[in-house]
Order: sequence, then C-alpha cells, then structure tokens
Amino acid sequence: MKITDIRCYPVWVGLRNQLLVKVETDAGIDGWGESGLSSRERAVMGAIDHFREFLIGRDPSRISALWQEMYRSQYFEGGRVLSAAISALDIAFHDIAGKALGVPVYELLGGRQRDVVPAFATVPSEPGPRMVEEALHLQSLGWDCIRFVPAGQHASDRMDPHASIGPTAKWLVTAREALGSATVLGIDYHHRLSVAEAATFCQRLPSGTLDFLEEPIRAETPGAYVALRTMTDIPFAIGEEFSSKWQFLPYIEGDIAQFNRLDICNVGGFTEAMKIAGWSEAHYVDLMPHNPLGPICTAASVHLAAAVPNFAWLECRSSPVEQLGFDAREVFPVQIELAGTVYPVPDRPGLGVEVNEDLVRDQAFRFSEPPHLRRSDGGFTNW
Repeated sequence: MKITDIRCYPVWVGLRNQLLVKVETDAGIDGWGESGLSSRERAVMGAIDHFREFLIGRDPSRISALWQEMYRSQYFEGGRVLSAAISALDIAFHDIAGKALGVPVYELLGGRQRDVVPAFATVPSEPGPRMVEEALHLQSLGWDCIRFVPAGQHASDRMDPHASIGPTAKWLVTAREALGSATVLGIDYHHRLSVAEAATFCQRLPSGTLDFLEEPIRAETPGAYVALRTMTDIPFAIGEEFSSKWQFLPYIEGDIAQFNRLDICNVGGFTEAMKIAGWSEAHYVDLMPHNPLGPICTAASVHLAAAVPNFAWLECRSSPVEQLGFDAREVFPVQIELAGTVYPVPDRPGLGVEVNEDLVRDQAFRFSEPPHLRRSDGGFTNW
C-alpha cells in the first residue's frame, strides 16, 4: 500500500476552523486526521505541503518510521507548527491501518482497557448565580466532573487578572457548597495569571474547593510551576499546548503536575501520545486530554483513552449547557456519540469517523483570530 495524495481541508465548524487532513492510498483506503493549532491553519497546511513532497509513494503502515522521518527531516525540528502537522498525519496513518486490518485504532495500541470513556463538562457562564445553576443542572444529569471558567473569560478586549481573582474565588466557594463534596470541580484559567496572581487566587480558596487547577500560568518555565507548587495544594492540570514528550519531561519527572492535558492533535498524534502516557503512568499521573476541536480529535482521544490505564476524564464541549456546534452532523455523518456523560468505546474499524468530503471540498478558507486581550493598563496579556 502506498500514499497517493494528502489533502488539507480547513473547514469552518461552529466558531472556528477545523483543519482536517485526508491521506489517500492506492488500496482505496483513506485516513483522516486533524490538527490542533487553531487560528493558524495555513501555517500547518504549509508544513504538510512540505511533508507531502516525500510522503507520496511511501507505505502508510510504517507509522513510527514516518513519524521519525517527519520529525527529523529538517534541521529546525519540532515546534508547535511542525508537531501539529505531524499529529494530523500520524492520526490519519493510524486510521488507515485500522481500516486495512478491520480493527479499531485502539487495537493497534494494545487493545482497550475500558468500555466507556468518562468525560467532563464545562460550565460556560462566568462566575455568578447562573454558573451555579448550570453546574447543578449538570450534576442532576449525572456529570461527576465539572469545569468552570474565571471572571473575564469571555472578554473580547480587556481582561485584568487582579479583577478576576476575587469574584472567581467567591463563586467557586459558593459552587462547592451547592454541589457538595462528591463532584469533582476544576477551573481553567487559560494561563492568564502570573505566579503571584495564581498564588493569591489559590490562597483565597478554602482547602477542598477545587480538585484541579488548569493552566493557571504559562508553562515555558517549569521553575515557575515549581514555585507555585510550594504555594498551593490544589492539583495542577497542564500540558494542552505542549508539542512533544520533551516539553512534558520536566513536569512528569519533577512530579509537578497531577493531570496531563495532552492534546493528541498537537503533541504528535498517537505515536507520541502513547509514549507520554507510559511515562505519566510511571509517575502516577493521569491523562485528562484536551479536546476542543471536532469529531476526529474526539475519536482519536477516545481511542487513546481506551488503550491506556492512567486515564481520568476527556474534555467534552457538547454537554447540555455548552453547545459549540463542533460536532456538525452534516460534516461528520458518522462519529463517536456522547452517551450521557461518557463516550462508548467504538468497534468500527479505524477511528470510526466519516467525513462528508463533498461538503468540505469547496469551502473557501476563512481567517479566524482569537481576542488580543489587554490588561487595564493597556499592556497585552494572554488569551
């Protein structure tokens, strides 16, 4: 079997693009992957064009060798753009292999270890009465892991961390009191805080308020997380923007984070994700995969979650209180369906997702740009 073509489809779904990548073969078996570098799709498409030059004619079943060749085929290896391109292709190669063998992808990874993949839901409302109401609604429907967003999350221009900390902490305490002790609660601060700000936020929360704190600060400097670790006992959930096992290295071996927010569409696909999962297992760290994209990312994450022992929850963005439209039925007529609060592990060959290529083929590219946020003094801050 040989690769005959590689096609990129940046498809506008919901609020933004999903960069779908199709790998075609001379055996008539096609594979689909997805890149996770949202809002920079053209950069990833350019990288895939470069890889396409030497991948045409290759055997897609030599997945690990192709991964190494793509990673090491340039002097300036690595980085988020190249890893996002490799991720999409690696996922597509696994999809092809599963279809060729007539087995789900998780069978290529050692077989399934669970029948369903638990998910967590995000309450989209910022801190306030509605946030608590939505969380109570989720709890009534059986959701046992719920994530909140901070005050200022939906800002389009100004977001001052100092102004966010007080009301966010106050309403999280209220939420914990309303929801009780059995439900797992977390918050994603989207790396908008400094070390001092994150410490202040944590210190305003009574012990036991949160079960995980996601991305409180940026992760380029592991020592900053080491410092923050000494200032709070709240477990950290980080790593969604990491693009390799090497970025996870100091956090795993330093026992800094308690949940790894691995993104299979950014980190290097199944080939890299399985290595990180094993490394995490050795340090008693569970995976809590980042899953903000579409059905291909969801399917890949479900297959990964099925195959590893150290798994907590998979991010879900289509809960009863949050409908972002990313699962677009007209684009993905066959996909893995959420059943209550879990994703049943599928038994279809490959990823188990089908794409309406006729619909996506002629879509014109649409640029998207996240907010360019400023603090109250006018200086730029993280989105």
